[in-house]
Formats: sequence, C-alpha cells, structure tokens
Amino acid sequence: MTTQPLTGIRVIDAATLFAGPVAAMFLGDYGAEVIKVEHPKGDSVRTHGPVKNGRPLWWTMFGRNKRTVTLNLSKAGGAEVFKKMARRADVVIENFRPGTFDKWGLSYEELSKDNPGLILVRVTGFGQFGPYANRPGFGTLAEAMSGFADMTGERDGPPTLPPFGLADGITGLAAAFAAMTAIRSREMTGKGQVIDIALIEPILTILGAQPILFDQLGTIQQRTGNRSKGNAPRNTYRTKDGKWLAISTSSTSIAYRLMQLVGADDLTSQPWFETASGRVDHVEEVDGRVAAWIAERPAATVINEVERAQAAVAPVYNIADIFADPQFQALDTITTVRDDVLGDVRMQNVMFRMSRDQGAIRFTGRPLGADNKYVYEELLGMEPPEIEQLKHEGII
Repeated sequence: MTTQPLTGIRVIDAATLFAGPVAAMFLGDYGAEVIKVEHPKGDSVRTHGPVKNGRPLWWTMFGRNKRTVTLNLSKAGGAEVFKKMARRADVVIENFRPGTFDKWGLSYEELSKDNPGLILVRVTGFGQFGPYANRPGFGTLAEAMSGFADMTGERDGPPTLPPFGLADGITGLAAAFAAMTAIRSREMTGKGQVIDIALIEPILTILGAQPILFDQLGTIQQRTGNRSKGNAPRNTYRTKDGKWLAISTSSTSIAYRLMQLVGADDLTSQPWFETASGRVDHVEEVDGRVAAWIAERPAATVINEVERAQAAVAPVYNIADIFADPQFQALDTITTVRDDVLGDVRMQNVMFRMSRDQGAIRFTGRPLGADNKYVYEELLGMEPPEIEQLKHEGII
C-alpha cells in the first residue's frame, strides 16, 4: 500500500467478542497499526466457530490486520507493561465491565498520565453508569432491549433475534466512528478523552423514528413480517420456480409502475393509491396482486420485467449466491486474501472505496503471540531477560 489514510495511528485492541474487536478491525483495514492484546490463553474468538486444518476461521477474519501479543492484564506486571504500550498508542479499545480496568490500575487517568492525547474507547453492554452498568452485556441482550426483536418477525409470531451479531457489528461501526471523531477533536485541542459506548444504544439509533412517534403519538410499532408500515407493496415474494424476491416501493411513482406491470389498474386508479399511508391501509389488496403475479412466473422473468418497468427488485441471496453474483464480483466485495495455513481464503473486503486512499486486508489473523518480539523488544525496548521473567510469571 502506498497510501493508507490511517497510517501512523496506533490502536491497542484489548477487547474480546465482538464489538470492540470489530471496531479495531475497521481501523486496521484503513492502515492503523492495531496491536491485539490477548490473555496468554488466547482470545475467545480463537475458539469460536468452525476450525479447518487447526485454523479457527472466525479468528482468520476478525484478527485480520492485527499484530498479536499475549499479556495478562489482571497481574500487576501485566498492567505495568500495558501502561508502557498505552504511552505509545493513539487509541485503546476495551470492553471489560465498568471498573475492571480501574481495578487493575489501568484507569484513564493512569493510562493518559504520560500520554494526554490518548483516546480510550470503552464498549460495554449498558454503559459506564446507571442501574444496569455492572450486568454482563451481549449483543443478544441489546437486540432484545433496543426494540429490534420486538418489531421483527411475523405479525402473530414471537419476537425474532438476528442469527448473527447485529448489535455487535453496529456498535463496532459506531465505535470506529467515535474513535475517529475523537482523533479529529485531538487535532484541534491536543487532548484525548474517554468514549463510553453501550451496545444498547447504536442499534436503537438506527431503528428509525420510533422514539419520536411514541413521544408525540403514543404509538408502538408492531411486528409486520416483511411488510412495512411506511409503504406498500413491500415484501418478499415466492416465484414459480421456488425462489424468493424482495420488492420495495419507496415512492408513489415506483408503486404505480409496479402495479401497472402486474395488471392492477383498478387499484392505481383509486384515490387512496396516491399516498403511502393509503396503500398501507389497503396492503392486503396491493400485496395480494403482486404476490399472485410473481407466483406465476420464474424469478428471472420477474426480475427482467420489474427492472424494465423501472421498479425495485432484488433476489433473496444466501452466501453462495453472493459469491456468484456479478455485481459483488465487480466490486470485489468478497475478496481473496492469502493465509499462511489455508492458502487463499475468501472474506468480506474493506467496506468502502476511496478515490485517492486505499483500505486493504494486509494479512489474516496471526498466531497467538506472533508479535511479542516486535512489541516488547522493538516497540517498548524491553530486554530479553525482562521478557523471559514475564513469561516465567505467566504474564505474557
């Protein structure tokens, strides 16, 4: 890489599953030097999910672009070494329960004593204060408490949780943005700061206007399956050949073109069709006509016809479909990376392209403690006997 926008930024990833490490991964993708601090037994993600040829596949991705060192922070000697690392860092990311870092002698006051520009990102389930602050927090709990699960699922079905770490991923994005915001603030003031980010908040932020609707109208959004309370038709539809397509009509003009395509002139001529709320009030009629038309045709025909009508349609993909899709291929969304154990592996690429700078996956997740020598000897200037003593004491 000749240009990486975050080159020169050093991030210490002292977090575990998943939001904090995801934030560090995003920063590393765009050039930050990320040092992953793991307990000598290894981070939990190394034992999470499937393994191939002894290689944990989740770690292969989530550990990308990160140097790895072992360090037991709960021991006094480990905390002292961590302070030395923090003196040379721009950002520290941690996700222990509130008070844990302080108990280990790693409060922000202590870490920033010789590095007033340090930014400490603290990721927890419920934030650093409040009645739930000391509860264990995981993404599942955030997905439940944020209102996401309550509004997701079929009308008569149970609340539905996502089958992946949605809240963690959203929080990881928010934490990376927060870190960069604080770096910009430091450019203006010369001072670092502490960032308090709770899993329950970023996911709630993206759920739309529900808070103001409840505040002003007293309404609570109900489960509607794949339908929308904001426009119609909007749903997933089964085709004649057994595939599923998603259709959304975000404006009256698109809704009109789609309904004309399916032969529903009798509906488009109704006064209520002119507004999104009117179409939602008549969703059974509108949706039924679209579903019936699609059910009589194979997916390829439906897609071609809907696109010709300049309406919006997309196939419902699984990961195999994503690998084969020409648009994803053109964007290199799923890219090929070389791994020392597995050879070529495929994973999500960096999230966005820049016209001048570049993001890149420079390497996959490294073995446990692979960079101990670089960090402890070259970066911190520790002598080999000192390092051996730390090993003997179980600190690294």
